[in-house]
Amino acid sequence: MVNNVAMRFSENKGRFLENLVAIELFRRKSYWFNDWFIFYWKDYQQNEVDFVIKDRLKIDQLIQVTYDSGKDEIEKREINALLKALELLKCRNLLIINWDYEDEARMGNKKVVFKPLLEWLIKV
Repeated sequence: MVNNVAMRFSENKGRFLENLVAIELFRRKSYWFNDWFIFYWKDYQQNEVDFVIKDRLKIDQLIQVTYDSGKDEIEKREINALLKALELLKCRNLLIINWDYEDEARMGNKKVVFKPLLEWLIKV
């Protein structure tokens, strides 16, 4: 459907993945996690986090979504935004959902998990 409606699907892959993750997050909220609140975060320096998951009174997870599929391909701004949000929101559960790269990266005492989209989608 996207290919028929949009002329340049390849340029929209990142947005398509973000929409897919958003739909899945709201599905999980409606079925299993009724106390979740799902937000978007942006600070005055234009750092953005795609999804902030709040469970009741506590920020539970920060999620970035990107089509890039390798640690060297994933832009530093994705990681830097997560680290900036970690400082302000006091959440240590950092996740980058990407096309097909799986790993964990440590930056001092901070850990960022890289998860492929398909694996994230099938795990609740």
